Amino acid sequence: MNLLPAFLKLAGRRCLVAGAGRVAEEKIAGLLAAGADVRVVAPLAAPRVRAWARSGRIRWEARDFRAADLAGAFLIVAATSSPALHRRIYALARRRGVLCNVVDDPEHCDFYYGAVVRRGALQIAISTGGRSPALAQRLKKRLEREFGAKYERWLEELGEARRNLLAQAMSPKRRRALLHGLASGISFEKFLRRRKRGRRKARRHRP
Repeated sequence: MNLLPAFLKLAGRRCLVAGAGRVAEEKIAGLLAAGADVRVVAPLAAPRVRAWARSGRIRWEARDFRAADLAGAFLIVAATSSPALHRRIYALARRRGVLCNVVDDPEHCDFYYGAVVRRGALQIAISTGGRSPALAQRLKKRLEREFGAKYERWLEELGEARRNLLAQAMSPKRRRALLHGLASGISFEKFLRRRKRGRRKARRHRP
């Protein structure tokens, strides 16, 4: 099965999480970071999940999952301790056209959580299609070493430069060439040299 790599815009979308333990906590955190409207259904909840509910960041209903909970949901993450409930949730979600992820159960997933390297707006996602999450984690560590924190600042500069170029009148071909030049390896090396000079200058002016 071929997968479609995609980055979803979840801001304001209703996302449901069945379960509120440590595994669910991680998924909830990711949904909150994406700006989703998060609703949690679980009889019990981990301390951090309770704290999110008290602060109003999520809506937590302390009870078992019901089929009616899927109404209006864009996606659901099933993270309980019951494989039977997970199978039921997946079947219900498929019938209602709701995207479903059952943790640690690739056969009952419409989408997978990849291993992600984050450097500000830069996100590099790795997926093995559920075949080897361990390999995805190993590749993530390798990419984290290769793409350090400096890429976050560089991307901010690239974004500002892109906005300036888009505001200028020029041919699409010329603009495309300039944009690719800005994102080149040579451009990155120049960025690193500017940062190095800036740090040296700052050290010279320290009291």
